[in-house]
Amino acid sequence: MKTSSSEGRSWIESSCLLVMVACSSGSSESSMAGPPAATPPAPEMATTPAAPEAAPEPAGNPASAPGSNEGSPLGADLDQAPVGSGAPSDGAPNPGDEAPAGAPAPAAAGAPVPSLGCGAAAAPASGRFTIDVAGAPRDYILALPDDYDPSRPYRLVFTWHPGGGSAQGTANNFYGLRQLAGDSAIFVSPEGIDQGWANTEGRDTAFLDAMLDRFGSELCFDESRVFSTGFSYGGMMSFAIGCGRADVFRAIAPMAGALFSGCEAGDTPIATLAFHGTADTVVDIAQGIRARDEIAERNACQPEEQALEANGCLAFQGCSEGHSVTWCEFDGGHVPAPGAAPRIWDFFAQF
Repeated sequence: MKTSSSEGRSWIESSCLLVMVACSSGSSESSMAGPPAATPPAPEMATTPAAPEAAPEPAGNPASAPGSNEGSPLGADLDQAPVGSGAPSDGAPNPGDEAPAGAPAPAAAGAPVPSLGCGAAAAPASGRFTIDVAGAPRDYILALPDDYDPSRPYRLVFTWHPGGGSAQGTANNFYGLRQLAGDSAIFVSPEGIDQGWANTEGRDTAFLDAMLDRFGSELCFDESRVFSTGFSYGGMMSFAIGCGRADVFRAIAPMAGALFSGCEAGDTPIATLAFHGTADTVVDIAQGIRARDEIAERNACQPEEQALEANGCLAFQGCSEGHSVTWCEFDGGHVPAPGAAPRIWDFFAQF
């Protein structure tokens, strides 16, 4: 199945007006190729109609909902526990946790594949940088481990901001993952055009490719352990990566995602852990299920009817080795799933 990045414009343009996340920009910034481009304000949104069967490309951005708190760990300010799970304090398992029955087995860890940047003489630095993409300046924020070792191949994790968000807002804590990763990963927070990831004519995947080319020569990371996550529009960009860059990325973890950032035709599998609120009125859960099923088909998984419930999530069965698909629904709207950060990090860290 191929879904164009032009899908979703009319629906997103008419999406409901929600409170956008206030994003701090107080960190020091540096540039490798010039000053960062100014970020225009997020467009306003109106009332949400029923999603059409096939919609054009989003011009606006799926908004961050009240309580989603872009700059705080996932699950902050949320009271609703996921379906089938206990509250965070009662010791019961949460969606996405490993389960003895039905859950996919952990992937076997292979030897690292060091990037060309391993052992590079020039010392990289954390900060905000600019890169040229087909003549257009694009910005991203890079966060290296505090004791970065240029000879150690780290995991590389891309964290895409939601619609109406910013690279800095997400880089405040990288969806709560950086504190869990310790010194084991390099994190990247890219800046979207018009505060989103419409990926018009592939401009955002071209941005991704340019970053990967630069990082490959300047940073030491494990090319077999590259990951992507994001909420809302960031989840859509992660699904686009699952469709078009599964040969580069090991796994994706979209939250409230869909296929509005595009989905290139292909059949390369990719491990996937996805979350979606059952009462989401900005990105209808049916759109998330459509994206999930696209990945499950590429992973050669059995249909949903054969999936097994594991701690409130559906663990798809029969997927190609090392390419599990786990789908976690929760009672909630357009917000990240409560407690998603540790589940996402455990999912990435198994590889």
